[in-house]
Amino acid sequence: PSSKLSLSAADMPTGSVLQVVNATSNTSANITNSSYQTTGLTATITPSSTSSKILVSFSAAMYNNVNNSHAIASVFRGTTSGTNLGNDNGGFSSSYAANTTSKNVVTGTVLDTPATTSATTYTVAMKTDGATSGSVSTYINVNSEVSTITLMEIAG
Repeated sequence: PSSKLSLSAADMPTGSVLQVVNATSNTSANITNSSYQTTGLTATITPSSTSSKILVSFSAAMYNNVNNSHAIASVFRGTTSGTNLGNDNGGFSSSYAANTTSKNVVTGTVLDTPATTSATTYTVAMKTDGATSGSVSTYINVNSEVSTITLMEIAG
């Protein structure tokens, strides 16, 4: 028979992955502030239901150039003036330079409940913290590494 089964997002059981959005960036950004600044790593998803959850996962190549400093990464719903889904002080993770410069891949994952069916943007942001001397610069993708953000809509 040539009959086709058609399922909508509403037909899927709770916990099902309804859609996946992925974005990458290899553009370098220099962050020199102790307040979160955008890195250019963003992705947008349009939930199919207000009960959906969005699993946000990111991986970013970070470098900081001053001893005793942190390069801190977090994720915001919207822009950096939106909702910080991580910790205001420590973000999701950080790269620490103890006695030298530091280059690491930092990651984070969070399950968000935006309660909307409007297009929702998630932004990876970074800040610097803790330098005892010198001008702090934190970079993302300093050597054209590829950083990623993945959004998965989960049926609620």
